[in-house]
Amino acid sequence: MGEIVNAIKTALTMPVKKQMANMISMQRSLQRYNIHHWVNLFMERLNHIKHEQKALETQLLDKTITSRLTKGYQAAKKRMIFLDYDGTLVGFDSDPLKTKPDKGLKAILAKLTADKRNRVVVISGRGRDTLEDWLSEFDLEIIAEHGVWIKEKGKKFRTLTSLNDNWKGPIMKVLDGYVDRTPGSFVEKKDYSLVWHYRKVETGLGEARTRELTSHLKYITVDRNLKVLEGNKVVEIKNSEIDKGRAATVWLNKHPSDFVMACGDDWTDEDTFKVMPDSAYTIKVGTTSSAAKYRVTDFHDIRKLLKSLL
Repeated sequence: MGEIVNAIKTALTMPVKKQMANMISMQRSLQRYNIHHWVNLFMERLNHIKHEQKALETQLLDKTITSRLTKGYQAAKKRMIFLDYDGTLVGFDSDPLKTKPDKGLKAILAKLTADKRNRVVVISGRGRDTLEDWLSEFDLEIIAEHGVWIKEKGKKFRTLTSLNDNWKGPIMKVLDGYVDRTPGSFVEKKDYSLVWHYRKVETGLGEARTRELTSHLKYITVDRNLKVLEGNKVVEIKNSEIDKGRAATVWLNKHPSDFVMACGDDWTDEDTFKVMPDSAYTIKVGTTSSAAKYRVTDFHDIRKLLKSLL
């Protein structure tokens, strides 16, 4: 209230020349920023957004496209196939450790990797130890923790850049606080990331806590070179310079291929889709907007597609 009183007093006691100068400035602003200006600006932004949405629309992977994809696969001498794990090759479970490869998936991966023309890369947010334990029997390569760790054929796991985990202590205290307040949630600790799971949390409460936690984490990590990722019933915190796309580029640069395909289900896979060559077949699992060219309904469709290639 005091500020308003002071502003009125300043206006009334201001020299006439100053009043006139301010009035002229205000009139010029009103002439430029009138109702027509704001309506035009709003419509331009709306059209821009609609164009962006149109660009992110994905086409259903129908029989015609599948046939073209299959012919491209069969004709290629060198093939590069990037496959996300959770939500793409397997469904989700309230217990993340209960989604080990089943017999059906093992059969697909065995045949896919047996073909020497194929270079198969499983690119996942899961920890490297879990992926190696589950997939070591297959002749494939691994990108773990959203690109933190990569494992090429005949080599050990390595990181793409120098990383530190000094930030994990303070962030862990925050996550523990949300676990205490959210029955059913828990924290998964990885080498260079932390994941808050809420798949077992009561519907409604989990979503509310997620919005609160994400906002909190983005505020406290703004100057820490960290990235906050929202996945399917998870919130993950990791170093910002790492993503799936950067890791996938290692393979694209080292192993030029006649046929390239990438499949993924959540927004962390968008980084993968964006670095793929124009000729690549990029496939999104789900119906949300995506940089992928094509979409399917669920992981069963991806398995069906892989079977058709074999």
